[in-house]
Amino acid sequence: MRKIVTWVLTVLLALAFVGAGLAKLTGAPMMVQEFTTFGLPLWFMYVTGSLELVAAVGLLVPRTAGFAAALIVCIMLGALLAHLTHGQVAMIGAPVVLLLIAIAVGTLRGWGVSSRLALGAAA
Repeated sequence: MRKIVTWVLTVLLALAFVGAGLAKLTGAPMMVQEFTTFGLPLWFMYVTGSLELVAAVGLLVPRTAGFAAALIVCIMLGALLAHLTHGQVAMIGAPVVLLLIAIAVGTLRGWGVSSRLALGAAA
């Protein structure tokens, strides 16, 4: 059962970040406006979108899923900080949910512990 829950959460999180990453990389007007509102340069939107896509793909590879979840946690903490510092408390629902799912996936995947052990064993 744990394996099924892990994969369901992993796939849902990956799908969410493929969508978010593509929206940023294609310059969706909503994303441009959001980054402009936060006073962030548009190049940062493309960096964020790229990181989101990398994390989404990384989630689907068991060996890198824990690291990808940790990257998503960092991205979501940044999103929460941006919303909170700009008085957009009503907008934190999605980042909080995605943050919690990323924490769950990271915990279920061991935050990359098995990857480090495998790399250490190979050396």
